[in-house]
Amino acid sequence: MSKGYDQEVNYSYSLIHQDEDVVQTNDAIAVFTENNPQGEQIFIAYFKQEDGQWEWKHTRGAEWDTPVKWSAMNQEPYIYSGAISDPSIKEVYAGREKAKIIEVEEDKRFWYAVSDKKDVEVKIVMEDGTQEVMEELDDEMLEEWTEKMNKR
Repeated sequence: MSKGYDQEVNYSYSLIHQDEDVVQTNDAIAVFTENNPQGEQIFIAYFKQEDGQWEWKHTRGAEWDTPVKWSAMNQEPYIYSGAISDPSIKEVYAGREKAKIIEVEEDKRFWYAVSDKKDVEVKIVMEDGTQEVMEELDDEMLEEWTEKMNKR
């Protein structure tokens, strides 16, 4: 249970947002931050109520300063999500679904969109109306970015 858990780090969690009956009755999502050895990270979790108990089904995380700002859950429901630190981003779309954008603190925002489709294109709409396709975060990119940051 404690594998990978650093006793010296003061892990803390803050619930940022919750929403029930997201895809169907008796399901929910929770958006929360975690302070851990990597600093502050933000997560979205999908829950489903089964036999009167809430079951934690899927989780995806994001970091504020990574080069790519989104990821998706690989099974249904397909929940696309990511961190936003650019204040000029006005809207985010995962395929045709407009994302819900949550103010976290100062210039930090988090977005999520639920889609019935896997592997959709994610676009941002800027304040000036221009649109841009965002790349998905993959493990190789994150590893390269982490190595580059650790060399600083």
